[in-house]
Amino acid sequence: MSLALPAGQPAVAADDPVPVHEGMPDDGFANEPESEQDDTVAPDGASATGSSVAPAAPVPGRPADFRLAAGSDLGSLVGRLDAALPKQGLTELLAQANRPAGRGAADCGDTGIYGPDLTADRTCWKSDDATSTEWIPQAISGVSDAQEDEDWGTSNAEPVAVGSYDNKNPGRSDYVAGRDNCLKSGVSDACNEKGVRVTFFNQATKKYRHVLLVWPYVNSADHISFDALHAREGLCNQVVTEKCGAQNGIHAGGMVWYGNYLYVADTANGMRVFDLRKIMDLNPDNDSATEDKMQDGLPSDLTDKKRIGRQSNVWYAYGYRYVMPQVATLKFTTAKPSGDSSKNQCYKTGRPKASYVSLDRTGTDHLILGEYCNMGKNPTDTMSNGRVGTYPMTALTAAVEGASGKVADADQAYGLPTGATFGDEPLWHKIQGALRYEGHWYFHRSNAYDNGRLLQATAGGDGQLAGNAKTLQTSFGPEDLYLAHGRGDGRAPRLWSLSEHAPSACGACEREVYSYPMNDVVSGFGS
Repeated sequence: MSLALPAGQPAVAADDPVPVHEGMPDDGFANEPESEQDDTVAPDGASATGSSVAPAAPVPGRPADFRLAAGSDLGSLVGRLDAALPKQGLTELLAQANRPAGRGAADCGDTGIYGPDLTADRTCWKSDDATSTEWIPQAISGVSDAQEDEDWGTSNAEPVAVGSYDNKNPGRSDYVAGRDNCLKSGVSDACNEKGVRVTFFNQATKKYRHVLLVWPYVNSADHISFDALHAREGLCNQVVTEKCGAQNGIHAGGMVWYGNYLYVADTANGMRVFDLRKIMDLNPDNDSATEDKMQDGLPSDLTDKKRIGRQSNVWYAYGYRYVMPQVATLKFTTAKPSGDSSKNQCYKTGRPKASYVSLDRTGTDHLILGEYCNMGKNPTDTMSNGRVGTYPMTALTAAVEGASGKVADADQAYGLPTGATFGDEPLWHKIQGALRYEGHWYFHRSNAYDNGRLLQATAGGDGQLAGNAKTLQTSFGPEDLYLAHGRGDGRAPRLWSLSEHAPSACGACEREVYSYPMNDVVSGFGS
């Protein structure tokens, strides 16, 4: 296919991932609303009388709605990428973590983002990450999820992993039309939608490192390459147009690091899976100013933050040293509900949203997956306030490592509690994270630019959760939940989370990672 460029447009090398996508595999990814998990975007529903109404009791959770199946096989693509690029182990990456974090008030200063009910152990980001309007932290996991003994290799780093999404969503550059050319001089390197990155904290050194998550594909010159994570990969297999939003990012509202695999929530589709044994290092000599040769003999360039993948026989990664390619996809098999979901609406049956995930190590290891739903102040009886489902980790691992078509079934599913109110809206919605611990369920409920709440519930035999009337105040902009169980190091269990809002979002907002003693959480609820 020959593409003529308008006058004044730069030539596009055969290796460039845009504008041609003939080789990119189609995994059938669906788009999700760009406002996903945003408390300020809610449905406009109203009752006939104009007053707030409680929705009808939701249909109990149905495990069959949560079924996941393995997507297209990425093994051969990852293998080709593995042969082209050098790798770096996580232990070595943690030892070379380059960005300083702060710990406690001495490093992080005073803050008013926490409520009075619990005392937080605080970790703060380097200033540019703390204030970034491009990268928004959402998901959290760590070494307690990764393995029960909490000892990753020979490291004492006790690593914590945080997932962030690129909030800009500008749409992919279209060189042919001259639209949104992110390579123009003077254009910010934030122009491109970079997808998702994972940050690994080394608690021993109080430093961290970013890793860009990427999608492997074979480009139009039959060369292995990679792109940032986007919805609808593969569907723009000719010229990218306004009608084909290939560069809409994913929200990555939750993740679980289990063994060598990282499970990342993809709201509209299910989960994307990454392998920590496949972290690629584009700067092995640890000097970004010098040109490194990759295993395929081609150089890498970390100084150009506007390009990604193999282009003109040079490897780029938007300036990131480390990339980790997707190795598998787990996709919902149930049909999507027929109702509108553009403003965070949810429904009682059909495909759930993969808004957040966590790990339960009580008994047999299970992954928890649940929905963020915003019912607004006047919900209708067709809406749902959310569902959660549980998957045996053995089933998920088998689906990831098996052939295409392998399925992972949820063994339990529940509808969230109903009835309680919070101001002039339902209490049990806007859930950003959930976990199960010693017979109780815990949920993180956001509250726009104010203190969120921890909620507690117990499971009944009817597929419904019953809520505790007590709530505990947490941070502004609370997100995903992660339990450091302490079984390996003898420490008391701690409940970890993070706040998403940068100071620019509100006058009192700050962005931090924090943890609470789990005993304080349990006693705060009276059980």
